[in-house]
Amino acid sequence: MKVTKICQIADGSAAEFEELNRLMTVFCSALRYSFNRLVEGEQSNNLIKSISALFHLNKRYAEDAVMQAQTTISSQKKLLPLRIQEVQGKINKTSMKLEYYQTGRKRPKKVPLETCLKGLSARLEKLQVKESILLKHQEDQTIPTVIFGGKQNFYERLKGKISRNEWKGLRSNTLYSRGDKSKMGNLNIRIVFDEVEQQFFIEVANPLLVEGRKRSPRLRFKLHVPDKYFDDVVGVVLPNEVGVTSKNKPMEVYIPYSIELKRKNSKIFVHITYEEVVHGSMLNWTETIQSDLLAGIDVNIDRIAVSILTKQGNLVESKTLYCHEMEYVKSNRRSNISGEIAKEIVQYLLTWNVGAIVIEDIKLKQDHDTNKRFNRLVHSFAKTKLQKAIITRGIRFGFKIKKVNPAYTTVIGRFKYSKKYGLSVHEAAAFVIGRRGIGRDEKIPQEILNQLRTLVKPKLISILGSMEESEKKSKNGKKRRKYMGMLLKNIEIFKENHSWKLWNVIHKTLMSKNQELQLKEV
Repeated sequence: MKVTKICQIADGSAAEFEELNRLMTVFCSALRYSFNRLVEGEQSNNLIKSISALFHLNKRYAEDAVMQAQTTISSQKKLLPLRIQEVQGKINKTSMKLEYYQTGRKRPKKVPLETCLKGLSARLEKLQVKESILLKHQEDQTIPTVIFGGKQNFYERLKGKISRNEWKGLRSNTLYSRGDKSKMGNLNIRIVFDEVEQQFFIEVANPLLVEGRKRSPRLRFKLHVPDKYFDDVVGVVLPNEVGVTSKNKPMEVYIPYSIELKRKNSKIFVHITYEEVVHGSMLNWTETIQSDLLAGIDVNIDRIAVSILTKQGNLVESKTLYCHEMEYVKSNRRSNISGEIAKEIVQYLLTWNVGAIVIEDIKLKQDHDTNKRFNRLVHSFAKTKLQKAIITRGIRFGFKIKKVNPAYTTVIGRFKYSKKYGLSVHEAAAFVIGRRGIGRDEKIPQEILNQLRTLVKPKLISILGSMEESEKKSKNGKKRRKYMGMLLKNIEIFKENHSWKLWNVIHKTLMSKNQELQLKEV
């Protein structure tokens, strides 16, 4: 499992900092040059040679620049289908909202109707243009434009909100060097420990100071390592003695570690990435959980519910941990909160001797509405950050981790287990997630089946019969009739379909208020 620890350069001379900043600028220029040449179709082998000559970098820096550019291109190709899907989702939502306002089903609260329609039409046109551009890239097997330095910063520069030097600084703030076991862990950027001063130092090879293939002199800076990472960094950068040579000299083995220097607000942060030996592992869908106790975890942006159950699927205990700060704090603080929550959860599970964790398989998607606050609450980045923290810490402490499809876990928990066990909706959802991890199927309770037949079915028929002719002919009206017809059909032939189809009907038509089932607006 790859792990990244973040440290910071603490001290160094002004001249050395100036040289380091110059090296970062040259490396980022080489990275952008590599990216553009690879997009044009140039081969990486030829590109490495030309970069070494053009930018006066050693071969390893040139290889790292090309590798980073290849990674950027690869990630853009993988993200393209997802971006198209997100834009199409936004188009559908905007079209539906526009029709609702045009037909009078909804009225704007804060602005005149004409202003609202004009804004929605402009948004729809902009999204359709974006969709056509992305589809053209997919058809031509190309990638969208990449802005090094950040798209938002680019537009701020166009508006004059940031200076030319600030924009250049944002585009030249990185230096990367990959790890190598045979080169004392890392060749170009190396962390060493001075036993005399009892201090970590980072040494950066600077080929800009020499001509030709001479050995590059090294810039040397003090490195501040946080106390919580100190033992880990020592274990990575210092060699392990595995024996002696024929001349009775110690035989040392180094762990390869990659280093990325990032400059932010005049501070230089050191990202140390290495492979950590762990005892836990990820299970695929077909693998069976063997432990006697397991935990289902339901992750939400403001709270995490944990339900412990036996391998037979019986509930043992549930607990909710709150993290309301995740709703509004910045990214760095979110990372800290995620780590602290993960630590608390793992400690709680260890006290119960739990052996496996079942968690939702969240797919990152952004087809949200125009409400910024709503988008921030429901967007998956925060949930993904929480999940990754739980998974990383769980694997480190020897848990088996299994991801399951999150479909209808909250609905099943609310209508089937919340009242039965006296659980909150999220704790009941965590219980369902755990049961799904051991292959338990969730049948529909008889009480809910009766409600579908006696309450939901007549209501859907009544709505279909009462729809006005103008509504039936509209685009969304046709979709609505087709959708309600599908719900009726799923109620009629529920025994022939997967239970999720009927749980979908329950989700769309019923709600639980004060532990009583009620019909909601369809």
